[in-house]
Amino acid sequence: MAIRNIREIGDEVLTKTCKEVKEMTPRTRQLIDDMLDTMYEANGVGLAACQVGILKRIVVIDVTGEDPYVLINPRILETDGEQTGSEACLSVPGKTGVVTRPNYVKIKAFDAELRPFELEGTELLARAICHELEHLDGHLYVERVEGELLEMEDMEEE
Repeated sequence: MAIRNIREIGDEVLTKTCKEVKEMTPRTRQLIDDMLDTMYEANGVGLAACQVGILKRIVVIDVTGEDPYVLINPRILETDGEQTGSEACLSVPGKTGVVTRPNYVKIKAFDAELRPFELEGTELLARAICHELEHLDGHLYVERVEGELLEMEDMEEE
């Protein structure tokens, strides 16, 4: 297991579309393990493979600190409702902004054994899923921010 460098806004890799995973290899398994380690080390709730410089359609998410999801080739099947709230990103350090996202999302993905499954999420999980899946298509949350991108330090003082 290893901690990988998180790519930051301005890095071209974050603007590229990730490629589908066709088979589970030892390198891909290692990538998933490293992504989980990297996400936890950075105190994040989600991480996409492109954020560590690998253009594969892989996302890891853990909104509870107990049970991470590994999403391979995820795609959204349905969304409903909306929620507006602050969002941040490990690739945009020290910044936050208000983003409106669906309050419910249902996706289809493959797990680390390439078994298909569906996942439904609301609130923070729905937000994290939508945020991370946008990374796979080369988008950052800053494109959706309503109003200004703020410094996290300023938010903590309020």
